[in-house]
Amino acid sequence: MTILFEASQVEMFVGGRRLFKADQLRIADGERIGLVGMNGAGKTTLLRLIAGEVQPDAGSVRIAGSRAVIPQIKPEEETLSGGETTALYMERALAERAALLLADEPTMHLDADHIRRLEKALVAYEGAVVVVSHDREFLDRVCTRIWAIEDGVVTAYSGNYSFYREARELARRQHREQYEAYVEKRRQLEEAIRQKAQKAARVEKRPRNLGPSEARMGKDYFGSVQKGIHRSIRALRTRIGKLGRVDKPREPERVRMSVPEVTRLGSRVVIRVEGLEARVGGRLLWRDVWFSLPAGSKTALIGPNGSGKTTLLRRIVERSEGVSIAPAVRIGYFSQHLDILRPERSVMENVSDGSAQPPEVVRAVLARLLFRRDDVHKPVGVLSGGERVRTALAKLIVGDVNVMILDEPTNFLDIPSIEALESLLADYEGTVLFVTHDRRFADRLADRILEIRDGRVDVFEGGYRAYEEHKSRMAEAGDPALEEELMTVEMKLSEIIGKLSMPDPSDDPEALDAAFRKLAARRNELRRLLGKA
Repeated sequence: MTILFEASQVEMFVGGRRLFKADQLRIADGERIGLVGMNGAGKTTLLRLIAGEVQPDAGSVRIAGSRAVIPQIKPEEETLSGGETTALYMERALAERAALLLADEPTMHLDADHIRRLEKALVAYEGAVVVVSHDREFLDRVCTRIWAIEDGVVTAYSGNYSFYREARELARRQHREQYEAYVEKRRQLEEAIRQKAQKAARVEKRPRNLGPSEARMGKDYFGSVQKGIHRSIRALRTRIGKLGRVDKPREPERVRMSVPEVTRLGSRVVIRVEGLEARVGGRLLWRDVWFSLPAGSKTALIGPNGSGKTTLLRRIVERSEGVSIAPAVRIGYFSQHLDILRPERSVMENVSDGSAQPPEVVRAVLARLLFRRDDVHKPVGVLSGGERVRTALAKLIVGDVNVMILDEPTNFLDIPSIEALESLLADYEGTVLFVTHDRRFADRLADRILEIRDGRVDVFEGGYRAYEEHKSRMAEAGDPALEEELMTVEMKLSEIIGKLSMPDPSDDPEALDAAFRKLAARRNELRRLLGKA
């Protein structure tokens, strides 16, 4: 086994502040290591230390073998998109066949198809790999070890990201149990002190009408008793001091929000798209798009880069021809430009402006999105990219809206922020339509999938994991064209059924019934051909 990197008792400082320390780190040939931690924790600095680009402020480092590095900030390549530029850098680095490949957020700007190809390339790579990533699915599929930077300490874990998360959750449960045991033991000792103090007070009340001899004897007796009680109290206080303080675990605050008009919307369709088409510069993005969004649904819009996902969101937000919005719907739109924020105002001012929630809920949402204490008073103009994204999302979540349309909300977010957003959106009672390339995020949230591919928009009723399994079965079936047609027919049938159950005044019931019969017949024929009848 060849050791490509070894660090002992290393420390890194930035501006006099210790960024992180690590007692012992080692990279052997063939390992797949993922670096995780909050934004600003020092992941890129650690990657540069491994690459030999910087030296530790304390401790020793030994480096062996060749290295190939894919930096996070890449020079712009003319005529190439962000995803194409990232893919180009990855191809060049893989071609070097270095002993150690270092990649800083290689999935940034990549769509799901390119991420899968990258995963296969890294798993098959002959050398060792170290990656910084906030993509949990990617870390699970590629990595065999995780290095986590938490509270300024680098800790190594065996296994992929899910194993690391389980270990972290176990540590949190143990911390919670230790804290509860500490609180209970302290309560018992303090109660014992209170009872002895009461006993000492009673001893001070000596009986009256005693003779001189009896008074002297009583004084000696009661004085001895009081001294014994006070010795016991001091001993109990000493035991409290020796308990060893256990800090209270940080628990996410529960957020209870009242979403505007959510009761009125009930389970009806809030957005209906009928026969939509889009072209850019003469190129067809998609055509004949039909789907509806039920109230309270959480829909993931997925597809390759350049397929027209943002265009579809904008058509909905702009209420273009072919888009119907229920009267009680109030849409909040999160764009990648973050244009709902005012840079000169603070986080709290931005989020509170237009909020439909009381101040305590606004503060709770900001806390859940990892804004601590004075963070909420910082001007938005001085925030990092991830902090601005969290501010914009908080503003939408507490806003006077009941339908959120989110265009890649996890961009620039670290894993703790992504998981915090997942938790908030899972509890959100309104409707959510979101674009994402984060497969784990889609799997945790979505109850239905819209996929743009080859100029079509297909609807899958079910979560992301079920959608992937469906696609795998289609690939194994040997006739994906029929499977695709069946999916489209079933989607259109769902639309017709929705119209028949809640017809608009402009709908022709006879035409709808005829369309239903025709589509049902074709569905049954396709199912027969595919052996699903």
